[in-house]
Amino acid sequence: MMAMAFSGGVLALGTYRIFFESGARAQFNEAPSSSLGVAQYASLGGEVAGDFSMAAERTVNSVVHVKTQTTMQPVFNPWSDFFGYQQQPHVQEGSGSGVIISADGYIITNNHVVEGAEKLRVTLNNNKEYDATIVGRDPSTDIAVIKVEEEGLPAIIWGNSDDVRIGQWVIAVGNPFDLTSTVTAGIVSAKARNINLLSRERNNGEEVFPVESFLQTDAAVNPGNSGGALVNTKGELVGINTAIQSRTGAFAGYSFAVPSSIAKKVSRDIIEFGHVQRAFIGVRIEEVSQEIAKEKGLKEVAGVFVSSLSEGGAAAESGIESGDVIQKIDERPVNNVPQLQEQVSRYRPGDKVKVTVWRGGKQQVVDVTLRNRSGRAELEDFKAQESGPTVQSLGATFGIPSPEDKAKLRISGGAKVMELQAGKFKSIGLQKGFIITRIDGQAINSPQDLETVLQNKAGSYVEIRGYYANGMEAMYGFRM
Repeated sequence: MMAMAFSGGVLALGTYRIFFESGARAQFNEAPSSSLGVAQYASLGGEVAGDFSMAAERTVNSVVHVKTQTTMQPVFNPWSDFFGYQQQPHVQEGSGSGVIISADGYIITNNHVVEGAEKLRVTLNNNKEYDATIVGRDPSTDIAVIKVEEEGLPAIIWGNSDDVRIGQWVIAVGNPFDLTSTVTAGIVSAKARNINLLSRERNNGEEVFPVESFLQTDAAVNPGNSGGALVNTKGELVGINTAIQSRTGAFAGYSFAVPSSIAKKVSRDIIEFGHVQRAFIGVRIEEVSQEIAKEKGLKEVAGVFVSSLSEGGAAAESGIESGDVIQKIDERPVNNVPQLQEQVSRYRPGDKVKVTVWRGGKQQVVDVTLRNRSGRAELEDFKAQESGPTVQSLGATFGIPSPEDKAKLRISGGAKVMELQAGKFKSIGLQKGFIITRIDGQAINSPQDLETVLQNKAGSYVEIRGYYANGMEAMYGFRM
C-alpha cells in the first residue's frame, strides 16, 4: 500500500504499555447521524462561532487523566555479580488521557498509552481517582479500552466523523504535560491521512494490520494529550487524539486523531470480544496514479487500484478482478487507500458490503461477504486461541543446542534462540544464539520444556537464565 510521507518526526503522545482482560457490553451515547458546522449550529440557537464554551463544558467531565506504572528490570551486567552489587528494578511512570464512553466505567484511550502497564490510575475532572484495568487493545489502530469500577459516570456523546468537513472547527481536550482538563481549538486540516505511525511488525507475537485514516487538525496537542477527545462544536466525539508531527517533541502545527468511525467500532469489539473482529476484503492495492487513471479511462485521479487478489479471499470469491479500481464501499466514496481501510474497518467478518468498481470503462457493483484473517466469513473465537502464552507468541523460534554448544558451555541441554522477531523476548534484550537453561530455577533441557513452563506462567514475572556462545552467562526478567 502506498502512503503519504511527512518530513519531520511523527510522535505518539503518550508512553507505551499493554495487556489484556475480557469485558462485557456497554451502553454508548450516540449523536444524530448528521453534524452541524459552527454557523449552522449558531443559527439554531447554539453558541456563536468562535465561542466553544458549551462544547467544552459538555466534554471536560468525560475526559480523564491516565497514569501508568511499569517495573523496568535492570539490564544484565556481569560485573555487578562479580563485585557483589545487586541491581534493583525501577518503576517507570507515564501518563496520557482517556475518554469515558459508557456510564458504567468503560474508557477509550490509545494503545500506546497503556501498553505494558502493570498499574493504571484514572483521575476524573472532579479529582476522584480510581484504579483501572485494561479490557483490550488494538495495535492496528492504536486504540485501547480500560475500565474503572464505578457507575453513573459522565459518558461522552459519540459524533460521526464522516460528517466532519475540512475547515470545520474542532476542540481537543486532554492532559498535556499533566495539566488536567486542557482545552484547545483548531480546524480540520485534512481527512484520511496516512502518516506511517503504526508498525506493520508483529506486536508481542500478534501480526499488526495498520489502519491509518487520521483526521488532521491544527488544534494544539502535546505529550499527555494521547487518548484524549477531539470533539465538534456540539461536544460530540469525532476523534481520539493520537499523534503530532514535530521535530522537537512539542506541538508544531499539526495533530492527528483516530476518527470516531474507527474508534467506536474498535472499542465495541474490544468490550464484547476482548479483541477486534477485523474484516478483510482480500485485495492487494495501491493508489491510483495519473498513469493508471489515464489507462483506465477515469475522469479523476481517485480510487484504489486492485493490483492482485488474495487466493480464496473475499474479493476473489465475489468476482472482483485484478485491475479493477475500487470507488465506493456501500455508497461511501473511496478516493485513496486510507479511505478504503477506514471503510472496511467498520465491518466484521461475515458482513456483506456492496463494492463499486470501475472496470471496462464503466462502474459495476459487486456484492462481497467480508472474511476474517483466516479466510472464513465468520467471527473469530478468540477465547479458544488464548489457552496460554506460547513461545511463538513471544517472538522467537527455538532449537536444540548443538553438541559443540553443549561441550563448550558444559550444559546438558537447553532451548537455543534460532530466530528473533518483534515481541517480548526481543524487547527485553534477548539476542539470537542465547541458550535458555533455567526459568525461575527450573531446568530447561529442550524447546518443549520451555513451551510447557511458559504456558503455566501467564500473568507472572519470569526470570530467564542461560548462556551465549562466548560463555557469558546472562539473566533476563519480564512479565508474561
